[in-house]
Amino acid sequence: MNAQDKTVAEFFAGIGLMRIGLENAGWRITLANDIDHDKWQMYKDHFGETGEFIIEDIHKLKSSQIPTVSLATASFPCNDLSLAGARHGLAGAQSSAFWGFIDILKGMKRERRLPPLVLLENVTGFLNSHDGRDLEDALLALNDIGYAVDAFIIDAARFVPQSRQRLFVVGIRTRTISVLNETPIFYETEVRPPALASFILMHPDITWSIRQLPPLPECTKRLADILEDLPLNHQMWWSRQRCDYMLNQMSPKHRAQAEVMIHSNTVRYGTVFRRVRNGKSMAELRTDGIAGCLRTPRGGSGRQILLAAGKGRFAVRLLTARECARLMGADGYKLKVPLNQALFGFGDAVCVPAIEWIAKNYLNRVWHDEFEPVAAAATTSPATNYRKSTHS
Repeated sequence: MNAQDKTVAEFFAGIGLMRIGLENAGWRITLANDIDHDKWQMYKDHFGETGEFIIEDIHKLKSSQIPTVSLATASFPCNDLSLAGARHGLAGAQSSAFWGFIDILKGMKRERRLPPLVLLENVTGFLNSHDGRDLEDALLALNDIGYAVDAFIIDAARFVPQSRQRLFVVGIRTRTISVLNETPIFYETEVRPPALASFILMHPDITWSIRQLPPLPECTKRLADILEDLPLNHQMWWSRQRCDYMLNQMSPKHRAQAEVMIHSNTVRYGTVFRRVRNGKSMAELRTDGIAGCLRTPRGGSGRQILLAAGKGRFAVRLLTARECARLMGADGYKLKVPLNQALFGFGDAVCVPAIEWIAKNYLNRVWHDEFEPVAAAATTSPATNYRKSTHS
């Protein structure tokens, strides 16, 4: 690898938002992989016909197909880890794709070209899936390959007006590990809240490399700032009958909040999700200026609804594809597909500015401190050793 090469193999690439965030921080994608043709269509619409994209089941990929890179990323399926899923964990039909990623890393290690860095992204449900055993197994698997690991949680709401907490894991390739029977010691922070801090402290068998991170930014944007200005006769707005039906699906508490909005002197905005409560479909309203977490619209419940209300009136519609792009920090994303296809793409994607922040404040620093000097010197001399755990 060239000293300036910050190259990436992007697995579970989806529509390419991981790529955009990393490219904004100076990284270069040399391979992208996903199994979903609809997502590849969106990827191609935005980036053009890129030869680095391989449409294939990760279990069928061979390590020899993967170029030598500085970083491998994996936003593997969350279906079996999410609270909304069946919670089959890493043994589930979807989330088990993680082990295909591990097999590729093992193959690259045998070929003596293991990426120096790994970045995983998934839902925070990964933290307690099967009482934490799934995350433990994943981190130990990275340890066995030769990575010391770190974990942190970031909410996209620190960058965009969308509530979207995600767990990130960074793997740092080690050359020599001093095996010390000590427990990782660090202060709980906003990116390592009590549940994650407890997991780290309760798993001293995992080889940790905990690094200090700077404070997260404060997002000043609100839901109103990302909305498109659609005239009331636009086809996206619902009929009066459909609007009334949604209001009638609200609990007394949420209906009261909607009435406050409707009778306000100014137009205000909220988002609504339909959820099944006690066997009944309910409409739940959020009015804090932050959108709920974008999800894939399986079964209809994942479609996020916009309520605009004030001055005695109200109107209802789905969020547009452009609004979803803005909620993911990807306003410039080229959109050529139908709304439902776009909603699936963005619902499974990552928040661009969150990835960019991680790249600039974590990956770039590790690369510069630990690996760039080695690449520049073209030597096999070991980088700084990682202890069993490092203090932040």
